[in-house]
Amino acid sequence: MNLIIDVGNTFIKLAVFSGSEIQHKRSLPKKDFINSLNEISKEYPKIDHCIISAVGEVTDAEILAVKNVAPVFILSREAKLPFRNQYATPETLGMDRISLVSAAASQFPEKNVLIIDAGSCITYDFLSAENNYLGGAISPGIEMRYKAMHTFTSNLPLLKPEILKNRVGDSTNNSMHIGVIQGVINELNGFVDEYKKNFSNLTVILTGGDAHFLRDSIKNDTFANSNFLLEGLNYILEINKDRC
Repeated sequence: MNLIIDVGNTFIKLAVFSGSEIQHKRSLPKKDFINSLNEISKEYPKIDHCIISAVGEVTDAEILAVKNVAPVFILSREAKLPFRNQYATPETLGMDRISLVSAAASQFPEKNVLIIDAGSCITYDFLSAENNYLGGAISPGIEMRYKAMHTFTSNLPLLKPEILKNRVGDSTNNSMHIGVIQGVINELNGFVDEYKKNFSNLTVILTGGDAHFLRDSIKNDTFANSNFLLEGLNYILEINKDRC
């Protein structure tokens, strides 16, 4: 069994895989990490390998706690990857995007794949049918757009995301909701249409924390998978176990 640890700036995601099947998943504040790690190790005593992917800080004490569970592979740019990275600045490519493209390479071989991750930022990553990662795009996420309107104006409120059926805003709040959510939906559909013009038989994956706001509004066929990044990390661990 594999233990997957995805460390963000505020929260940590933990997942247990048996082969390619996810058995357990939880998201927790960083302060609860050690206690949750101990709970999972007791519940799944057959865990024999771990991977840590960190955007946020991981302390020496936390790494030691993970090593007490099983041998650990810490994801870095020196990892073996299941695709050819043709990004012009590979040293700047985030571990989250590397993990998403790895999932695409393992699950959709010999296909053109566009992965859309709707989180703090919205990232677009393209893997060609020849297994070449070509790059993509980054734009502000839903919450960031709400915060920008509030921060950089004098009178606009800070709102939480909300989908409205009406496409004409009859109040300032409704206008902001439509501007953000419909704007993101139009952006996503525009990106997908553009990729489809240039790459045949395109497979589109939608993932990330805000995917539920967008899934039913995208006109193009997409595979929604909230575990796609974790699945990519699990696959990276599988091909790097000799480095634990």
